[in-house]
Order: sequence, then structure tokens, then C-alpha cells
Amino acid sequence: MSKTYGYCRISTKKQNIDRQVRNIQAVFPDAIIVKEIYTGTKFQGRNEMNKIIKQVQEGDTIVYDSVSRMSRDADEGFELYKELFAKGIILIFLKEPHINTETYKSAIDAQFMSVKINTNDKDTDNLIESILSAVNTYILKLAEKQIRLAFEQAEKEVQDLRQRTREGIETARLNGKNIGLKSGTKLVTKKSIEAKALIKKYSKDFDGTLNDVECIRMIGIARGSFYKYKGELKLESGD
Repeated sequence: MSKTYGYCRISTKKQNIDRQVRNIQAVFPDAIIVKEIYTGTKFQGRNEMNKIIKQVQEGDTIVYDSVSRMSRDADEGFELYKELFAKGIILIFLKEPHINTETYKSAIDAQFMSVKINTNDKDTDNLIESILSAVNTYILKLAEKQIRLAFEQAEKEVQDLRQRTREGIETARLNGKNIGLKSGTKLVTKKSIEAKALIKKYSKDFDGTLNDVECIRMIGIARGSFYKYKGELKLESGD
């Protein structure tokens, strides 16, 4: 029995993957949803995607919310598309239905369509056959071009977004806005407050009796963080 997989991917943990899930389930409610959080563009490291590629069988379907979820690299995306198509896998892109594999398959079927031509004139028959062959080849090339263009557009959108982000940061910097903390500013967190309180309580340099090694072990804090907080405490106390 054929299976339908809904592949959902986000590039950072800050993104919300639920929208992709909803879009796929709205059309394919029984799809096996596969989620992946991945930063980057290469296929290497996309563990869940690789698992799907290894286990899909001819006649299975993979559904993507958009072509950018399959790949944001045009060359790799197009190669993966052809690899899965050759295995008999049905690919569906909800936002780019014009490049679904059924469309591509129709183009290939048209290329190899056999039309019996008999005008009782050999030269005319050969001419018509040549024209049909050229038309069918054009249809296939056009389909391949549309698929590649979709991947190239996805790749360009990512590059444009990164460029706009860089330009925004540079514009803010030139306008005198600080990106991140000012130099010398201490980041106060609940964790740092609690750690400092324990250092003051247990360290012999303050109210306790433990040396540095014993204090680090007692509190369960990283060595670097311990000395950072200890130094800040001394500055705060004026030592």
C-alpha cells in the first residue's frame, strides 16, 4: 500500500513549523508528517529527509508546503527532484502545483507519444513526424525549465532575505543604533543572579569557607562562569 509523507522543515528554532503542518494536513489529512529543524542549505545533515528518501517506494507520495522546503539550492533541489521522479515517487508542492511530478510525467508522456501518420507521401510523413518530435522535446525541456526556475526562485528569496538583513543591520549601525549589548554591559539573568548568591554564600572570599574548586563543585557551575561572576561580585563590593 502506498504511503503519503508530509515533509515540514524550518531553518531555525525561532520559526514555527505548525503552519506547514496545517497546510499539508488540510489537503492530505492522512499524511505521515515528518518534521525537521535544520540550519543550512545542503542535504547532508537532513536526517529526516534522508530517512524518507531511503524508505519511499514506487508509488509513494511526498508533499511539501513549498519547493523551498525541499531545497533552497537550485542545483541540488533539481537533482533530488529527478532522482525521486526516477524512483516513481510522486512529488507535490502545494504552493507550486505547476511543478508537481504529474505535470512532469505528462510532459515526458507527450515526448514519447506515438502518432500513426500515413499521408501516403513519405516525405510529408517524415516532415510531420519531425515536427511532432520537436514539439514533444520542447514540451519536456519547458517542464524541466519550470522546475529549475522554481528552485532558483526559492534560492534567490533566501539570498535576498539575508542581504536585506545585513543591510538593515548596517543601516542601524550607521544611524547610531547599537546592535547587541554595549561594550562593558553586563547581561543580568535569573541564572547569573542565583549563581552569584551561591558564590557569596559558599566562597571563602565572601561569606563562606570553600575554596574555588570546592565552590565550583558545590554550585555545579562552569569554571569560566564561576570566575566571571566572582570577578563581578568583587567589583560590585569595591574589592
